[in-house]
Amino acid sequence: MLIKRDIENKVKKYREIFPVIAILGPRQCGKTTFTKQYIEKNLKSYSYLDLEKPADYNKLDNPQLYFTDNKDKCIIIDEIQHKPELFSVIRSIIDENKNGCRFIILGSASPDLIKQSSETLAGRIGYIELGPFSYKEIEKNYDLKKHFFSGGFPPAYLSKSIETSNIWLDNFIKTYIERDLPMLGLKANPFLVRKLWEMLSWQAGNLLNYNALSGSLGVSNNTVINYIDFLENSYIVYRLQPYSYNIKKRIVKSPKIFLSDTGLLHRLLRISDYEQLLGNPLVGNSWENFIINQIKHQKPSDYDLCFYRTHAGAELDLLLVKGLKPKIAIEIKFSEKPKVSKGFISSIETLNTDKNFIITPLEKENYKLNKDVIVCGYDVFLKEYLK
Repeated sequence: MLIKRDIENKVKKYREIFPVIAILGPRQCGKTTFTKQYIEKNLKSYSYLDLEKPADYNKLDNPQLYFTDNKDKCIIIDEIQHKPELFSVIRSIIDENKNGCRFIILGSASPDLIKQSSETLAGRIGYIELGPFSYKEIEKNYDLKKHFFSGGFPPAYLSKSIETSNIWLDNFIKTYIERDLPMLGLKANPFLVRKLWEMLSWQAGNLLNYNALSGSLGVSNNTVINYIDFLENSYIVYRLQPYSYNIKKRIVKSPKIFLSDTGLLHRLLRISDYEQLLGNPLVGNSWENFIINQIKHQKPSDYDLCFYRTHAGAELDLLLVKGLKPKIAIEIKFSEKPKVSKGFISSIETLNTDKNFIITPLEKENYKLNKDVIVCGYDVFLKEYLK
C-alpha cells in the first residue's frame, strides 16, 4: 500500500534552500521507503547508499573519491550514524559547489549525530522529522481503533491482525533496546532501559518524577535524566513542557512525559487488544497521548505545544502557543459526554486564549458546550480547526 507522507512538500522546499537535507526519526518509521519513493519520482540522477549493507559501507572507505566521482548526482546516505566522520567530508564537498541539494542523509537520531552534524554543517543542513503514520496521512478509509491501539509504525498499522501487530511491536521493543540504542551510543544495561521505558509508559500523560524513577531503578537522578534524554533524542519519548510566561511562580515546573507511539505504549503496558484497553484505568492517559501525538505531527510550524497547571488546580491538557501568546486551549477526554471542569474554565480565563476545545473520540462531533468552549471529535479538530 502506497501512503503519501506529509513531509514530501517540505523536502521539495528544503531542496531549494539547503545543500544537505537530514530526514531523522525512529527506526522502522518509513524513512527509507519514503526516500526511495521520493527520489525515484523526483530525481533524475542519484546514488543511494545503505550503510547497513557491507558493500555500500565499503564504498565510502574513501568518501572524498566517491563523492567526487558522483558530483553530478544527489547522494542519499541511509543510516549515516554508522559513519559520523562523513560530515566533515560532506562539508568540504558542498563548500566547493553549493548549487542545489547535494546530499540527503537518513538516520535514527542520537545526541552525538545531531551535535556533530549541526556543528559541521551549520547553515548548510535542513532537518526534517518523520515519525509513525499520522491521522492526516492515513485519513482515507481511516480506522481509529487500529491507529489508536496499534499505533502508526507502518509494519504495525498495516498488519492484517492485532496478533501480528503485537508480535512486530514486541520485537521492535526488544531489538531497539538490545541493538539499536547501544548502536546509537547508549551504554546502559538493556534490562534497566526496558524497565525505565515501562515505567515511563505507566507515567504517560503525567508529570515526570525523576526521584521516583531513580529510586525504583537504583540509579542517580542524573543517570535517569541522561537515559531519558537519549530516548527523547531517539524519538521514542518526548517531554511536554509547562507554559510559564509571566506566571512562573504559580505553575508546576515539571514536564509531562509521553511516548511517540501508542502502539509501543500499549505493548509496554502489556495490553493485548482494544477491548482490554477500554477496561484499563490508563485508557484516558493513552487517549491523551494519542491525540497530542496527532496534533504534534500536524500543528503549524509557528506554534509550540505545552501544558498548563497551577498549584491552585487550574489545568489544561494542551496549550498551543504562538510566539509567547497562548492561542488554543485543549482538554482531551475519552468520553461521549464530556464536562468542562472548573480548572479548565479558570485556565482559559487566566490565559485569555482565542479558542478552547474539548476533544473526544466521537467522529464528526462538533458543538458549543458554552460560549467559550467547543466540543469536537478528533477528526473535526484535526481537519477543520488545526489549520
